[in-house]
Parts: sequence; C-alpha cells; structure tokens
Amino acid sequence: MLEPALLNHDLDLASLALVDVETTGLSPERHRVLSIAVVLLDSSGRIESEFHTLIDPGCDPGPVHVHGLTRQVLAGAPAFSEVLPRVAGMIRQRTVVAHNAAFDMAFLDAEFRRCGGEMPVVDRMCTLALARRVAPPTVDCRLGTLAVHYGVPQRRAHDALEDSRVLAGVLLRLLADASLLGVKPPVVPSAPATKPSGAARFEPSRLGPKPPCAFRNPGRLETVLVQGMKVAITGETASSRLELTAAGDRAGLDMVGSVSRHTSLLVAHRHDGDSRKVRAAVAHGTPIVREADFLRLLANIVPGIPKSSPALREATPARTQERKPAAGPGPLAGRRILVLGGDHRTAGDIRSRVAEQGGSVAVNLSRSVSDVIVLDNGDRDPRFAKIVVLGLPIHGPELVRGEATTTAPEMAAVPDTHAVGDFVVPRELSRGQVVDLPVGDRGAEWTFRVTWAETTGYAVDVVAFVLDDEELVSGDEDMVFFNQPITPGVRLQVNSASDHGVAVCLSELPDQARRVVIAAVVDGDDVHFGDVGAIEVEVSSGDDGATVMRGTLDAATTERSLRLVEVYLRNDVWRLRSVGQGYEWGLADLATSFGVDVD
Repeated sequence: MLEPALLNHDLDLASLALVDVETTGLSPERHRVLSIAVVLLDSSGRIESEFHTLIDPGCDPGPVHVHGLTRQVLAGAPAFSEVLPRVAGMIRQRTVVAHNAAFDMAFLDAEFRRCGGEMPVVDRMCTLALARRVAPPTVDCRLGTLAVHYGVPQRRAHDALEDSRVLAGVLLRLLADASLLGVKPPVVPSAPATKPSGAARFEPSRLGPKPPCAFRNPGRLETVLVQGMKVAITGETASSRLELTAAGDRAGLDMVGSVSRHTSLLVAHRHDGDSRKVRAAVAHGTPIVREADFLRLLANIVPGIPKSSPALREATPARTQERKPAAGPGPLAGRRILVLGGDHRTAGDIRSRVAEQGGSVAVNLSRSVSDVIVLDNGDRDPRFAKIVVLGLPIHGPELVRGEATTTAPEMAAVPDTHAVGDFVVPRELSRGQVVDLPVGDRGAEWTFRVTWAETTGYAVDVVAFVLDDEELVSGDEDMVFFNQPITPGVRLQVNSASDHGVAVCLSELPDQARRVVIAAVVDGDDVHFGDVGAIEVEVSSGDDGATVMRGTLDAATTERSLRLVEVYLRNDVWRLRSVGQGYEWGLADLATSFGVDVD
C-alpha cells in the first residue's frame, strides 16, 4: 500500500466509487449489463466495502469467450432493476472511477434510464485517460498491462469484482506518478454540460444518443416505407415526438433531426408550413407525409438490406500497403521532447525541427518525456520545477541546431515507421501527410485523442463533422460537439479539461458518409491558438490505449478554429490525412462552412 503522503493530488479517495461492468456487447442502447461491481475506498486508499452481482440481461449474453458468462451461469441472477437501489446508494454523490469510464458510465446510464431513473452521479474519472496522460513505459494502457507494470496482482481478467480490486491498486500508483509529474486527476462532469453556443439548436426528439441504423438507405419514399429510410419530423404531432421517433427507431428507420438531399421523407402536420424543415424538403424534392399516413406506412414497413450484407461489402479487397524500408532514424529518434517558453512562433519552429530530426514532440509533461528544451522564460513554466526534481536532461535551442553541448542520454535507434498488421505507418504525422488506415474491413474503431498544455488554462472544444461526397453534412445531426456528443459512427469523449477524444467506428457511419473531419475551436472571442499553443493528436485503434500514430500541430497566432485531421474514403480504402489548417472564425462559422444550419 502506498503511503498517503505520496498521494499529493487533492483528491478525496473516500469520495470515489470504483465501478466495472461486463456487458453483452459494445452499444449501451442495444446491449445490456451482465455483471457489475462497485468498490468504495477509505481516505487512505484501502478497500472499505464492495458489492458485486451477476445480472440477468433478459437476452443473449453475447461474447461468452470474453467474459465467460453463459446463460447457465446467469440463470437465477437478478434483473438490473432489482439491484438498482443498492448500486444507486453506493455511487450517489460520488465520483465514479472506471477504466475507460465513458464505456461503463454509458451502460450504467442506459440501465438506469430503462428503469425510469437517472444516475445519482455528478463527476467521473477515467483511469485510462489518466494512464495515457501519465504515459508509463508500457506497450499499452490496458488495465492488465498497468497491473503488471505497477506490481498489482491480477488473478483473472474480465471479472467485474476482480477488475475493480485491481483498479484500486492501479489507481493509487497512477495517482502517485501523476503527483510527481504535476498532473491533475482528470475529474469531469458525468455528462458534458450543455453550453449556450449559437452553433446549432436541436429539438428534443429522443432521450439518449441516436442509435445507428442497421440498414442501408434505399432512397426517397415512393409507395412503401423501407427499413433504412431517413425520416425527419417537424411541427405539431398528435403523438409525442419521442414516441414517433422511438417507433421509427424500433422499425429500422434512420430517424434524423433535419432535412437534406439524402432524406427519404418528412413527416409534417402541414405541407405549406413555414417550418425550416418543410422549406428544405420542398427545395430538395423530399416527399412530405402527414402523421397518420406515416403511421399507416410504418405498420407495413418493408425489410431493408442490412449494412453487413456480404453483397454490399466493398468489391475491392482490403489493400495491403507495400512494406517500404524505413528511412534511417534522425539524430533525435527515440526521444520525446517537451518545449517550454519562447513566443508561439519560436516554440513552433523548435517543435518542427524536433520532428524533422526524428524526435517526438510532447505538449505535456509525462513519464514518456526524455528531454526538455527551455527557451526564453521557460524556467517560469510551472512544470519546470517538476522537471528539475525528475532529473530530465535540459537543453537550449542548440539541441535542434546541431550545436548541443550537453550530453544527451543514449537512446536506442527507433525507425520513423512501424508495422501495424500488414501496413507500414509513420510513428509521427507531419502536416499534410496521408496514410492508408491499416484495417482489413470497415468494422475498425479509431480514436483520435486531442490534447493541449493543461497549464494554459484555456478552454478548447473538439468537434467532428460527418460529410458526404460534396463535403457537406447530410443534416444537423452529423455535427458532433458538446451539445450533441454522439451520432452514428462518431462519439465525442471528454477525458479532462485538456484532453478530448473522438471515436470513429467506420462500420456505423451512415451510407452517404465519405469523410469525417475533426477540428478544435477555442472558447472565447479574445482567445486564439497562439495563446493555447501546440495541439497534439494521438491515433489509436481499439481500446488498449496503444498509440499507432501521433502528430503535433502549431496554428499561427490569430486562428480560432483548427482543422486537425480527417478520415476519408478513396477507392474503397479509408485514409487519414493530417491537416493542420487554421481559420480565424469560430464554431458557428466553421459549422456553417460544412452545411450545418445555424439558427
């Protein structure tokens, strides 16, 4: 057990509730909780109480090979509604801690809502986000990998109670490392607070995130409804908007919040109304039907073609990139370098030189940082004292100018590319670089983690846009931001005040999606990226926290929005481009440029 004195993190351990769930699948809206464990700590970090139970989900248990929970094992287990009072009592008014907290919290939230309640939780903290920020010398940030690194015994994985106990030990050691680095525990609200924005306003047409539609869009309505059709609703309705939307979701329709040229039909009380959606439907030639006609069509809906149908998979097989020999490592290969001080332009120039010479650029202090370059006033940075205590090599700008006089640590030569499956990808992304994504099918999920120096104190919003072949959204629901954090195929993750992520699941993107643009926008009319400094983007596949590629982008001094990276489909191959294009406008103008209707 670590001494409490080591944990100088201003975090009340007795206010935490460590949670782990096992589930029937990955979608909180479509899958269920099979097992839950809650562990409470005392003020010294020792386990004070714990609760664990299996849950009868009332459906197929899903990937038994992962969690080992068969129908026979679950027979006789209580339903979630029966254990909800016990779970609610343990987590009430506490900070819920989990490894990949967004996943566990989303499932808990869905189960509470199914039972007609809400989670009594204010804040959450993700230990996966904390581990990525601390960056210990591990191959990935899986809970089991961290347990081995920190010497925490783990008897079996994918057991909710065992994982919660292991999490308790890993948490204390991560917090100790974070304290040495000056890293704040990433405690965030349990759900992103809705901000006043003016970027877009959305009608409350459903509770919870929009579920992905499992069927391809067959086009506009002709005589019958077909599963996969995109349906919008406007105006007054006899049934509640929530009921109509839920009925469409259950029937296999793609219920959307706005009208575009891809919309199959609009349900409206009046065809000649002054609704924005009616005007858009008339402009696009979208059929308009009354509510009664929609319900009659809904009762006789025709089966659609699933997106997973073999006949609709890309005819072109997954392409294997040629394995090109890696370029010779540069003089800074294998070193991760943090730049402190200097004006924005000078610091950006130094970071560019680090990358050109094979080094990796850091924007925050972590265990992965090997060297520090200190420019003018860099010794006034609040991280400088921690750097001295850690004994990291400190250099001036001469390190990247071939004039270094200090002795650099011996580092193993690291090539600037590496193999991921059958693909060779760069370790460091430069601005404008294009890379084929190393996937063999459309099912892969990619996470783009966007971070900036937490010491700046400036607020940055990360947003994403799902675009069609004309590089426009098909509707307002194709913009993902703080007021709308989820749309089919794309999820916004807020890990801490200076760490946001965007998860893109290629198989869940709408049929018309050809490009996903990820951008960052500063919050405040008088703030620019020159104040915020460099933005780092880490690219990973899956949920193990292992970084596949990373890049650091420096916007010029006056930009307020920055197009970071984009994933796009070209010749049946999904590709990634590092963009780094800045604009002087804010979020509303950025949204408008992609076709979002800003009220």
